[in-house]
Amino acid sequence: MNIGSPLFEGSKKLLWLGGGELGKEMVIEAQRLGVETVVVDRYDFAPAMHVSHRKYVVDMMDPNAIKAIIRRENPDAVIAEIEAINTDALVELEDDGFRVAPNATAVKTCMNRLELRDFASNKLGLPTTTFHFAENENEVMSACKDVGFPCLVKPEMSSSGHGHVLIKSPDEVAKGYQESISHARGKGKKVIVEEFVKIDTELTVLTYRSMNSDGKAEIGQYEPIEHRRPSYYYVESWHPYTVRKEIAERAKEIAKKTVQGFGGLGIYGVEIIVTGERVLFSEVSPRPHDTGLVTLASSDISEFQVHVRSALGLFTPSVKLVSPAASHVILAENSKWAPKFQNVDKALEIPNVQVRLFGKPSTYPKRRMGVVLATGDNPTEALEKVRKASALIVVN
Repeated sequence: MNIGSPLFEGSKKLLWLGGGELGKEMVIEAQRLGVETVVVDRYDFAPAMHVSHRKYVVDMMDPNAIKAIIRRENPDAVIAEIEAINTDALVELEDDGFRVAPNATAVKTCMNRLELRDFASNKLGLPTTTFHFAENENEVMSACKDVGFPCLVKPEMSSSGHGHVLIKSPDEVAKGYQESISHARGKGKKVIVEEFVKIDTELTVLTYRSMNSDGKAEIGQYEPIEHRRPSYYYVESWHPYTVRKEIAERAKEIAKKTVQGFGGLGIYGVEIIVTGERVLFSEVSPRPHDTGLVTLASSDISEFQVHVRSALGLFTPSVKLVSPAASHVILAENSKWAPKFQNVDKALEIPNVQVRLFGKPSTYPKRRMGVVLATGDNPTEALEKVRKASALIVVN
């Protein structure tokens, strides 16, 4: 493969739909490879725009806007970094010959909770919680009674846990259903009702497909990343895992089957729930995963570089864990433009700690504004460091 100089004839070019912190790390990796980079998002000054060659600000749900920009830029691959985009446009573009990483069908399916569960459970036969689909209050009531109370109701399409409602009794069904669909993207009325289980821990198995020199796609995997979500958003993750090896191997097998089912070229973040002796498929992201930020400290090749390499058709033979590591998010507590961060200097005084501030132009409650990374002799030591460092940093 030849890689020309960026901004000149013959350059390789990648275009991101979404310019958040995950996109920023991918753009940095692409820049290191001498790749021309273009970032598209719904708002200006998105993190990845700070390090890209060009940027566009458009309504990401507008199919004509997405298609017009991609056809104008003619990238070697399109990477969907966020969920709130028009996936039908990506399918059409892929049919027209544009490459979508990992592929347009995977992106579209993973962004629809109902389609994804049907694919995982009914087509791939993966173990999941008990579930039913519903699209009105009567169907939700019937589904709740079948799976048992308490149960969870989630909208067909949403992100970052929005619209996840715990229903404890029949009296809460009507209100819970309305609350769930009020957070759905678009005007969808469909929900998934699923069994509520006590989560002992969660794993993310980063699994990727990349093209070798013989023109064949090969699957590679990271060792599972363990993480904690006290609510519905990621707070901290650590690498390597602390669960039994047998649990980890079952999780890796579920992830491998998932990625084999989707195909394409790129990395997938396969989310696994561990409850007692049950190891269950939960969801999957067709891109680098937020919990995988820890690979910036734990691994010789980060998840971001793997996705960029795969999207370009480059091979990643294997990834090595070089140090136990942990990550912990820095969250905002209120809404503000041009936030400032206090005590970063104090956090960096802790040995083996790194701070990554994403550069988002504004805050809102619980918005992820940065991440603390640390290495240690073991995951417990690394976790102690990131918890201490993140507690020092104040988003003002």
